[in-house]
Amino acid sequence: MTDLLRQDLALIADLIPPGVRLLDIGCGDGALLEYLGRHKNVDGRGIELSQKGVNACVARGLAVVQGDADRDLQSYPTHGFDVVVLSQTLQATRHPDRVVAELVRIGKVAIVSLPNFGRLSIRMQILFGGKMPRTNSLSYEWYDTPNIHLCTLADFYNLLQAQNIKVESFIPVSTAGRPGLWRQKMGLANLLADQGIFRLSRQPTGTIEV
Repeated sequence: MTDLLRQDLALIADLIPPGVRLLDIGCGDGALLEYLGRHKNVDGRGIELSQKGVNACVARGLAVVQGDADRDLQSYPTHGFDVVVLSQTLQATRHPDRVVAELVRIGKVAIVSLPNFGRLSIRMQILFGGKMPRTNSLSYEWYDTPNIHLCTLADFYNLLQAQNIKVESFIPVSTAGRPGLWRQKMGLANLLADQGIFRLSRQPTGTIEV
């Protein structure tokens, strides 16, 4: 059934156990929330910036409010959710370091997916083309992109270390949408992966099965 979801969302859905209380930040049209509610009995809530996305979620019967990850996460209680999801949204925030800190405060576990600006094909586009690159996961032109803080997987990992955030697991994702074989090799994943999915916490390992 996860084949109906976007590639990174399908991998994220597989990480989430049944029955948890979940907050999806930047939930878009609510596809992940709807899937988790139907197939995993997840008690899901969502935040979405665009009115179009909120309308789509409401049409699906989902509990979603309009909100901004940069401004509105502070109002959520500490550990108010078992799992917090932020998929393909971090690079569009104004203060990604603050947003990440809020994720692991609000959720016992946070799952973050983001495009990898360090992959080899992007490096080659810049080197030989001399222009801002475009890929399937980074499809906007430089002048209309919402992505204001692009980073590599290595950049993001260094941010997590600086904030003392624990990486519970890491899935590098290929251009075909499949988990890569470079899970224990950040340097190789940073070179080859199209996206990365990180499961994070500030809790001791084993406090929640995700």
